[in-house]
Amino acid sequence: MLDFGTTTHAELMDRTYRHQRLFYDLTRKYYLLGRDRLIAELDAKPGAHVLEIACGTGRNLQLAIRRYPDTAFYGLDISAEMLTTARDTLGQSANLAQADACTFDGMHLFRRAKFDRIFISYGISMIPDWHGALETAAAHLAPGGELHVVDFHDQNGLPGWFKTALYRWLDRFHVTPRTGLQTALGQIAAGTGATTRFRPLYRGYAQHAVLRAAGGHANPS
Repeated sequence: MLDFGTTTHAELMDRTYRHQRLFYDLTRKYYLLGRDRLIAELDAKPGAHVLEIACGTGRNLQLAIRRYPDTAFYGLDISAEMLTTARDTLGQSANLAQADACTFDGMHLFRRAKFDRIFISYGISMIPDWHGALETAAAHLAPGGELHVVDFHDQNGLPGWFKTALYRWLDRFHVTPRTGLQTALGQIAAGTGATTRFRPLYRGYAQHAVLRAAGGHANPS
């Protein structure tokens, strides 16, 4: 059993996904809904720089690279185990690094301080300081750049038993739906001049939020 008082988040993620990473994509495709829609709505133009935070096995980056072939891609994850699979999946098609979503420095990791698109797919529900992760991501947006987030939502349009069962299942994997995502991004936007848009998906099963940074065109930078 893990001692949560002394185990770091990176260690927790490595232990959780050391073996699961081998079949992660096969199982998660049935309930990580909205990921492909997020990728389609990135609308990354040729020459743009796109970062995925909490890139996991590299599944989303692989699809995004196929959709936007003339775009530079980057990915970071706190789990070395997940990055092992991501590197096998992506090869040299993306620049990957191990880092904490709450404290990463894009210039240090990738020699790039700003990105035209940043996305987080089912990542904030696994990050303890998820507000900090959103703030750090927003700070790395180029003028006019966009942060896209998709994750679990409040399940309000679904039967109560479904929500109870799902939340119990998610808790086994240290996943906590962030029902305050819309408010959190609104607070970031209010302090930076950014704008936001928010959309619940699948009767509240998931949510897709976008924060667009103030400024001009960020596609490409």
